[in-house]
Amino acid sequence: MEYVKSKIRDVIDFPQKGIVFKDLTTAFKDSRALRTIGSELSQIYCDKGITKVVGIESRGFIGGSILASKLDAGFVPVRKPGKLPADTISASYDKEYGKDTIEIHRDAITQDDIVVIHDDVLATGGTMAAACELVKSLNPKKIYVNFIVELEFLNGRNALPVDVEVTSLIKY
Repeated sequence: MEYVKSKIRDVIDFPQKGIVFKDLTTAFKDSRALRTIGSELSQIYCDKGITKVVGIESRGFIGGSILASKLDAGFVPVRKPGKLPADTISASYDKEYGKDTIEIHRDAITQDDIVVIHDDVLATGGTMAAACELVKSLNPKKIYVNFIVELEFLNGRNALPVDVEVTSLIKY
């Protein structure tokens, strides 16, 4: 993972002054880094019976799709309001630099599913907490949460449900 970490770019004062944004697009464009991310993610979940991978808009779609493919699982997008075409449920949350809302299709997850919810970065945990709320409301058998990068100094894990196993590939 050191190679992947070396490919992550810091963007100062993005999306607002005082924030150092961990830009994973520089890792995603590198084939070795992208392969490593996919391999490491799939090793974590290969024996857990995952049936669905939920990816959070938009960078969570990248790792989430790779993970779903490697696990032979379905992929479910969590998107901003108005982007999904069928009946949805939504959750609103506070982010480190504002408020937001996300949605999931009401029929995306069943009671038979074992789910990994994936996003690229864990910061304050608001987005993932809202995604967990949405997925939990659909009553799957089990939920796991995964990130490529975790910003530990922001204590985002504290915002997540205690009954959900959380893993991160890289911690800052």
